[in-house]
Amino acid sequence: YQARIYPQGDLYSRILGQIDSDNFGVSGIEKSLDSEITDLKKINEPLKLSLDTNIQYFIKKELGKSIKDFNAKGAASVLMDNRTGEILSLVSLPDYNINLRKDISQDIYTNKITKGLYELGSVFKTLTIALAFEENIFEPDSVIENITKKINCSKYVISDIHKFPEKMTVEDILIQSSNIGAIKIARKIGKDKYKNFLDKTKLLDKPTLELDEVSSPSELKWNKCKLETVSYGHGIMTSPLQMTSVYGAITNGGYYVHPTLKINKNIYKNKERIVSASTSKKINKILRKVVVDKKGT
Repeated sequence: YQARIYPQGDLYSRILGQIDSDNFGVSGIEKSLDSEITDLKKINEPLKLSLDTNIQYFIKKELGKSIKDFNAKGAASVLMDNRTGEILSLVSLPDYNINLRKDISQDIYTNKITKGLYELGSVFKTLTIALAFEENIFEPDSVIENITKKINCSKYVISDIHKFPEKMTVEDILIQSSNIGAIKIARKIGKDKYKNFLDKTKLLDKPTLELDEVSSPSELKWNKCKLETVSYGHGIMTSPLQMTSVYGAITNGGYYVHPTLKINKNIYKNKERIVSASTSKKINKILRKVVVDKKGT
């Protein structure tokens, strides 16, 4: 008789997955890499994953606290090496003790990082501004004028959550997260260039990962006001895993990276550029200010 024992209990349940009563994988790594795991020729070759147990533990612990603080139904986090695509931590709560077979068919147990689709909101402003740099339309210190509290788009009115200065630099629009500022930048870029950029980033493609529990993002229909709403992350749905890959490219010097749960020493394996090194450098400086600046969001 053979049995699987998981010493870390629920720490990696989202990644390792489950087996059935006959020890065949039915989810997670257990399913997707079942043939490799059960290959007797490889019995003396451990299957090594890219995950870091210490990081996984601490992130999960903090997410658990956040769920209590905000009385949330769940929480999720992914940490990826932006040079290699190696996933160092992937947490989706609630999870379960992998040693105890459990029915995880309810929506609450969906892997929020790989399977969940969301309107991810203001993180899209980084893409909008990166594209503006890439197209040489604006620089970080370029001034955008007439930033109003509200803006009309077709029959709709779009507003910010609070009033911003009437003049802001492109850098401050991202640091302080102005919806109206992002819209004004997107309108200068134009729908065609923005649409081509999203195609280039693969943001709306199904990502590749060593898990079956990966979703295909929703189709994006470019109707009225779509450019405006996409500029600040509404009206467009994708997975956190896909957005992580795009952020990886924007911050690593401009190269697209494929996320992986395996050890990968091939930095920028495919040398597929998303943005220039110059754009990446400008964005990194601003993203740091998003975190450390007094007005950062």
